Parts: sequence; structure tokens; C-alpha cells
Amino acid sequence: MRRVVITGAGTVNALAHDVKGTFEAFREGRCGIGPLDIRDRDRLSIQIGGQVHGWDPETHFNRQQLVLFDKFTQFTLIAARQAIAQSGLNFDGHLGYEAGVVLGTAAGGVNTWDENYRSVYEEGKNRVHPFVVPKLMNNAAASHLSMEFNLKGPSFTVATACASSNHAMGLAFQMVRSGASRAMLTGGSESMLCFGGIKAWEGLRVMSKDACRPFSLNRNGMVQGEGAAIFVFEDYAHAKKRGAEILAEVIGFAMTSDAADIVMPSKQGAARAIAGALRDAQVNPEKVCYINAHGTGTAANDKTECAAVADVFGQHADRLMISSTKSMHGHLIGGTGAVELLACIMALKDGVIAPTIGYEEPDPECALNVVPNVAREAKVKVALSNAFAFGGLNAVLVLKRA
Repeated sequence: MRRVVITGAGTVNALAHDVKGTFEAFREGRCGIGPLDIRDRDRLSIQIGGQVHGWDPETHFNRQQLVLFDKFTQFTLIAARQAIAQSGLNFDGHLGYEAGVVLGTAAGGVNTWDENYRSVYEEGKNRVHPFVVPKLMNNAAASHLSMEFNLKGPSFTVATACASSNHAMGLAFQMVRSGASRAMLTGGSESMLCFGGIKAWEGLRVMSKDACRPFSLNRNGMVQGEGAAIFVFEDYAHAKKRGAEILAEVIGFAMTSDAADIVMPSKQGAARAIAGALRDAQVNPEKVCYINAHGTGTAANDKTECAAVADVFGQHADRLMISSTKSMHGHLIGGTGAVELLACIMALKDGVIAPTIGYEEPDPECALNVVPNVAREAKVKVALSNAFAFGGLNAVLVLKRA
């Protein structure tokens, strides 16, 4: 079994268009959630989100490319370019046959769906562009990454709602660890911040109209975000031999299914995923210093997750630091675990814990060591990243300091 390390990272999200800017925002506890700038916003009950502002696709892509690239693909490609540049890898030779891409997205090209539904149903047009299907399909971003970077190994997309990115990264980790691939591009992307995407989420009645306040007693729901984060997972020996900078090591992964309810989370399912990831990593619970929580800001998620953490960690749960960066960048649905993995890397590499902002009042049912409002310096050796999705699908990653 090979060791697996992260040698490159890239991102586009509501806080910044790169990793450096995202880390700065995490350290400052900056909020990227604000009023939406989208068509027909006045018809929405929910008018806030973690939107990527200042995004000009024409500075990155030509007209022919934009015919094929939905927004979620655009975010993915730019984040991947950053990650590969940092890693220093070149896939043009034999390495391209030993490398692939596994990405997470819950819904793929939602903006393309939205635009073309309008065209057909609202404007009465009888034709759409011939490339609508390849533009909106969930695997579009993964396929374009494989083509741009010559990745000829295993390449596919995982769609498991809010756990998509963690499932994707966990599978990429297993492929490198088993020797099936030398290196993998992995992470996730989502862009649902359009009229139809938000209107669909409004129907669930779990959305906040003012802010995302995970674990705070006065929380009132989740806030959608958009963006992408992409990483290079690489065989440790390969990375070491070429003198690559190692950002963190991935040491464990587990996934479970609640098999209970399509929307309500299960403490038992979440706890089994956390415990399974620790077993896979061969790490005792007391060695874990930080958990980047799923922490959506809904009562059901926050209470269930805290109960699961308490069950697994016992007395050590009070000493664990826990935070949810969704309070800053919003919930990126299928891309959320990827952006949140950046907070784990920052904790391990730089010794800085990103805070849960908007935390105003402790919740007795979430009585853990939540890092509130202000970033905290701490020496972190092992960190967890939790993702618990609609459908009862859970995925947990374990990382350690390089």
C-alpha cells in the first residue's frame, strides 16, 4: 500500500479565485456570502449566496471553448491549472497513462439547464445548441480535465449530493494507494446559483435569508455557494523522488450509508463513517486535533454531527477543535468538501484553524469545542474532513501533517 500526498491545490470560490486568497480569507474570518447578482433575483425568497464575483470567463477561455464550458467546468479548469502548476507535474509523457481524474458534482451544468429551459419554455424556441448535452453533463468537467492535461487513466465523476467531493477524493486516494494510478486530479465543483437552482432549494425550506451560522443556537438554515477546488494526489515515493513540495498526507477514508431517510441525517451513519476513516488511517481518536465539520447551519445536521463526533471521540471530543467554513463561503453542495479540504491543509501546514463565523450563541446540543468567529493558531498533526449528504451518504477523509 503506497502513501498518498497532496502536491498541488487550486480553487475558485466566493472568498477568492486562488488558494492564497482563500487562506487569507480563512485567517481573517471574512464572509463571502452576500446579495446575489443573478437574473430574476426579485422572484426569489432567498436572495443571498456565496457567489463568485468578478468572474470573467472570457479572460480564461476563447469563444469556441465557452460553447462547451458550463460555469462549473470553467471553475474546475482554472482550479486545476493552479493545482498542476503548483505540483510541477507534466502528464505529456508516460505519466499521463498512469494518471486520471475523479471529480465530485451534485448537478453538473445547472446554469446550462436553466438557460435552455428558459429558451424552450419561456421564449418558445424549438431548438437548442447542439452542444447543450455535452455542456451540461455531470462528467463534462472531468472529461475536459483529462483532455487538457493528457490524463489517460481512470477518469469519472461522482454524484452523491453534498458528499460528492469527499467521495471523489476518497476514491482518488484509494487508487493512488493501491498502485492503480501514480497521480490523480481530484476535488469537486458546483455552480447552482441561478434562478432555477435556487428556486429548487427554496422548496426544501432549509435556507437562511440572512446568514449561515453553524452550531450557533440562533442559526436558521444553510446558504448556497459556488466554486471549485482541485488537488493533485500523488504517490509519496514519486513526489519525494522529484523533490515536490508536500502540502499534506492523506491517510484514511471511509464511506457509509444511513439506509434510513432521504433527507434526515443519522447519527449512527455519520459516526460509522468517522470511526471507519480513523480505522483506515490507523489513528487513535485522541490523535485527531481538528475536524472540518459538514456544519451546514441547519438544526438537523448540526445536532446530528455533534452527537456523532461525541460518540466516536468520547471524552476527547471536548478537546477537539471543530469549525465549519460554510459560514464563510456557503454550501457548495457537490463541491463543498473540496473547498473545505483547503481548511484542513491550512490547519496542518500553517497551524491556523479557520473559524466558524456568525457564531453568536452556544447551542447546548452542540457542546463541542467550536472555534468561533476568529481564527486560532494551533499545532495540528491530524485532521478530519466530514461530508454527510442527502440520501444518507457519508464520506470522511483523514489527513496528517507532511
